[in-house]
Amino acid sequence: MDFLEEPFPDVATYEDFHTIDWLREKSRDTDRHRKITSKSKESIWDLTKSLLDAWSGWVVMLLIGLLSGTLAGVIDLAVDWMTDLKEGVCLSAFWYSHEQCCWTSNETTFDDRDKCPQWQKWAELMTGHSEGAGAYVLNYLLYVLWALSFSFLAVSLVRVFAPYACGSGIPEIKTILSGFIIRGYLGKWTLLIKTVTLVLAVSSGLSLGKEGPLVHVACCCGNLFCSLFSKYSKNEGKRREVLSAAAAAGVLFSLEEVSYYFPLKTLWRSFFAALVAAFTLRSINPFGNSRLVLFYVEYHTPWYMAELVPFILLGVFGGLWGTLFIRANIAWCRRRKTTQLGKYPVLEVIAVTAITAVLAYPNPYTRRSTSELISELFNDCGALESSQLCDYINNPNMSRPVDDIPDRPAGPGVYNALWQLVLALVFKIVITIFTFGMKIPSGLFIPSMAVGAIAGRIVGIAVEQMAYHHHDWIIFKNWCRPGADCVTPGLYAMVGAAACLGGVTRMTVSLVVIMFELTGGLEYIVPLMAAAVTSKWVADAFGKEGIYESHIQLNGYPYLDVRDEFTHRTLAADVMRPRRNDPPLAVLTQDATTVEDVEMLIKDTDYNGFPVVVSRDSERLIGFVQRRDLTLAIKNARQKQDGVVSSSVVYFTEDVPQLPASTPQPLKLRRILNLSPFTVTDHTPMETVVDIFRKLGLRQCLVTRSGRLLGIITKKDVLRHMAQMMNQDPESIMFN
Repeated sequence: MDFLEEPFPDVATYEDFHTIDWLREKSRDTDRHRKITSKSKESIWDLTKSLLDAWSGWVVMLLIGLLSGTLAGVIDLAVDWMTDLKEGVCLSAFWYSHEQCCWTSNETTFDDRDKCPQWQKWAELMTGHSEGAGAYVLNYLLYVLWALSFSFLAVSLVRVFAPYACGSGIPEIKTILSGFIIRGYLGKWTLLIKTVTLVLAVSSGLSLGKEGPLVHVACCCGNLFCSLFSKYSKNEGKRREVLSAAAAAGVLFSLEEVSYYFPLKTLWRSFFAALVAAFTLRSINPFGNSRLVLFYVEYHTPWYMAELVPFILLGVFGGLWGTLFIRANIAWCRRRKTTQLGKYPVLEVIAVTAITAVLAYPNPYTRRSTSELISELFNDCGALESSQLCDYINNPNMSRPVDDIPDRPAGPGVYNALWQLVLALVFKIVITIFTFGMKIPSGLFIPSMAVGAIAGRIVGIAVEQMAYHHHDWIIFKNWCRPGADCVTPGLYAMVGAAACLGGVTRMTVSLVVIMFELTGGLEYIVPLMAAAVTSKWVADAFGKEGIYESHIQLNGYPYLDVRDEFTHRTLAADVMRPRRNDPPLAVLTQDATTVEDVEMLIKDTDYNGFPVVVSRDSERLIGFVQRRDLTLAIKNARQKQDGVVSSSVVYFTEDVPQLPASTPQPLKLRRILNLSPFTVTDHTPMETVVDIFRKLGLRQCLVTRSGRLLGIITKKDVLRHMAQMMNQDPESIMFN
């Protein structure tokens, strides 16, 4: 009789804040697959079912791609509209953003393409005056008020409906993919609230991006569709394959940054999901340029070897900024956790928004949305650019093709823009430290890129002016003739953005790919690679953890990082429990425990499972039984099998001996016993044990000596031991 057929409603597969058993999930899936394959030969219906089962993975990926692509497009469009709403409104159709409003206008001139009668700033709409101090103050005030109302709405929604929707979500997604259960983190409410509040948070003008939270949104979509297929909803290991692929479809860097377990078929599936998401995004066309990338750039000049020096210097800057940001942000977040500050999340968001809006408005580079700022910094100055950054002094008798404008001396507009950019750089560096980690959805990609792009553009203009004024210097002589177009400041901005992003997240490979994704520039692969690698080296010199690993550590999530080295010379015997003065290990015997004993053991302890031994004297190990399976089997047996009472003996052996007629009916539980639990000897180096836990995703492992059970090591013990070895507080690891 199978006592595990129907689970009881109050016993979940895994408890909240527990780790899954990868090996068990894998073997369960293999059994399920074998069953389906063997049945498929029996009838056409069974064959159809097996085909549907084989295709379900691709169907899930198709649905994830469609939904996450749609959500990404809608978020982009909504952010554009709401960001512009802080400054004014479109009279012909209030749902148009500034750009869309002036597209439809017939009265727009090329020089003043941002000005059209249909788009009015708030002051002009209310008082009829668009110029003057009064109009400026009114616009300023309304800008701040809109920003405050957006952020207040965002933090209130998160607080009331979905507390898990705050932050970037990447540290938690990494932990979940490594096999940890956080119930509700990928739920329907979280998906809905995260999508809405992400739009509000980005539109409020706070220094945060939407790329990180989009990974969380994609994983929520994955989890939503997993529940439609029993293959995924009943197997936590298979579910994580889908979530890995969904994260990769959301943003490519899942491979390097997020994933813990990424088999080859997951790679194909994420490729497919990304394809569908890209197709959906292209259909929505949120950027209005029929391209999928946010910052489309085309540079017309090649780069030269001598320019590698400033590129590498930008890499050094990126690494230093990454280190500064991680240390300062973690210190601030720790302060938020340990002091009164953490009790007033709404107040904190309001205060930071107010400071951001008040300081951002006077500077045109911080007033606009961060994506627009980066876009302008990446741009090459063509003949038609109206930006301040392109205010160069033109040579009157210049007659050349428009694309190839020679280097020119900087005009007053460029110098004006430069000091505004320096102020913007200082502002962004400081404010991002306090913004990331508040109780609203906040990504880190765009702010990090903004810091790098500003620094890069400043360096680019400096190099360009040096090359123009000192073209006879030995470094410029070989490649920069007078009247040639040698230096592209926009390229420096792109390299700086890559360097800063690399310094904060410590990605290299996927970072360079992301920069192509965002910009579509292939010729500049070497500068990007040089900057990304330099920034990683510089940042690694100060500390190995990226921002996401640091947040995992700060929150005490049970995450075994694949990249961590364990170099201490401890043995399994030093880490296993029970320790010297602890009570003995809770075990079951194969043929001498009654149902009542088992129930008492389950009631008095909270362990996830129990080793089964031959007898208490010999302590020879036979297997391991999961707490959940025991609970289910006893509950079911008491209901369905006659004669099972509290004094019935539980047998884990092959055969039950002949019992006198007067004894109660025995309970055979051999079926739920895992006869091949993972064991190590007490002399196994901890280095090996950590590796086994990491690579096999174990939940626990038993320690034996010549077949005798000595103790048990759980994932929690491993993490605590690693924390102890690094002189950290071992109690900071948050399991249950």
